[in-house]
Amino acid sequence: MKYALLSVTDKTGIGEFAKGLTEEGFTILSTGGTLKAIEEAGVEVTAIDEYTEFPEMLDGRVKTLHPKVHGGILYKRDEKSHVDTVKEHGIADIDLICVNLYAFEETYHAKKSDAELIENIDIGGPTLIRSAAKNHKDVYVVTDPEDYDRVLEHLKAPKDDLAFRRELAMKAFSLTAYYDSMISRYFRELTGRESDYLTIGVKKDSDLRYGENPHQSAEVYTDPMVESYFSHMKQFQGKELSYNNYNDFNSAVGLAGEFDADKDGIICVGLKHATPCGVALGETALDAYKKMFEADSLSIFGGIVALNTTVDKACAEEMVKIFLEVVAAKDFTDEALEVFKQKKNLRVIQVDFDAEPLRREMRMVSGKVLFQDMDLGAEEGYDVVTDKAPTEAEKRDLLLGMKIVKYVRSNAVVLIKDGQTLGVGGGETSRIWALENIFNHNPDRDFTGSVMASDAFFPFDDCVKAAAKEGVRAIIQPGGSIRDDDSIKACNENDMSMVFTGVRHFRH
Repeated sequence: MKYALLSVTDKTGIGEFAKGLTEEGFTILSTGGTLKAIEEAGVEVTAIDEYTEFPEMLDGRVKTLHPKVHGGILYKRDEKSHVDTVKEHGIADIDLICVNLYAFEETYHAKKSDAELIENIDIGGPTLIRSAAKNHKDVYVVTDPEDYDRVLEHLKAPKDDLAFRRELAMKAFSLTAYYDSMISRYFRELTGRESDYLTIGVKKDSDLRYGENPHQSAEVYTDPMVESYFSHMKQFQGKELSYNNYNDFNSAVGLAGEFDADKDGIICVGLKHATPCGVALGETALDAYKKMFEADSLSIFGGIVALNTTVDKACAEEMVKIFLEVVAAKDFTDEALEVFKQKKNLRVIQVDFDAEPLRREMRMVSGKVLFQDMDLGAEEGYDVVTDKAPTEAEKRDLLLGMKIVKYVRSNAVVLIKDGQTLGVGGGETSRIWALENIFNHNPDRDFTGSVMASDAFFPFDDCVKAAAKEGVRAIIQPGGSIRDDDSIKACNENDMSMVFTGVRHFRH
């Protein structure tokens, strides 16, 4: 007699699968709720404790952890000593295991107590899966309801199906690794300690049409242990986000999310190719959007817009005048959503700006994985180092600029006046080139009275002198160059103010 052991949390299709297995000559073993679901499907099933002749105990913690179960799974069918051993101890063949795991992930997201989370750490399930996956040459290990029909097809037409069995084993070990990674990270959160072994499990959402370029394949996965702007976003219309959309969305919403609408004001971020092209504070969503658009009406074409407030009809009517890829906002009025329907491909996404920003980020580089704290919450100074101090209006612009420049590729400089960017320069190997690009691309713009933010110190005084010629009145930068005195002197000579923060903001 050959047995199939079925014990699942997700009972999708389990009754039909059990029925198909009995038609292929299997006797079904099961436990608890799964046993009940199989009986309700009209399939004969044997309780696991009846098979093992050992009762379930400890509130179900011990039920399948038994030699008659694992012996029947693990023994090598072509190894005489194994065959003799199981025969001696009356252990039958268990040739198929169908298991999925306790709902630890769902319990975690429901913010249940530690005691409930502990009870949702599955022990028997992963053990059964790993036993069957190890002995996949002789035992089918089924962990995904999507595979039920494929397994039945293979059983109906016996053949050399080692490749299929290996595929099932791969999925099985991937599932248990994913599951264990969540538990490991839960205990890291609980203890506040780290291990030398860092585990991160992610679950595939979907294939993307392509990556950064059409010839690159790409997928999107979700990290189950991270709450982010993506966790609770609601897309009202438009195509699915692309690979580049995800990257740009992350930066645009991250920058907008650094401003509380009630405390800091309404902000509109325009972003293209992962770099802010226009950023502005405003009295209303429409006001902020118009100022952002005026900051760089050319680059925003085909870009992403993010606002930390509700988009109303008037703002939406202005937005649909140009081609945008994504509009992300805290909320949208019903009238605004109607306006956006004019642009059916425009992605309109509601974002939870109250979500806690991520504290760590990861980057993969040729077999190495780099982790670092996010560039958030640094205790920045505000030390005036020139004879002249910034005015209160200039100070507000300087602090705004220092938040924006964090999101610009280094070397980065930003020019701002009255809560609106006048130019963004970044991604250059020389800081002076980043600044000159702003002036060269905006030959008719008046920069008089603006302020400048720099992500890192000035190694020379060339940026200060170039800014002075265009009428920049105040500068904020980290300081720390061996030639700081040259920049300070240039500011004093041009009646400019400069402050040092002591905090660098490279973005590579």
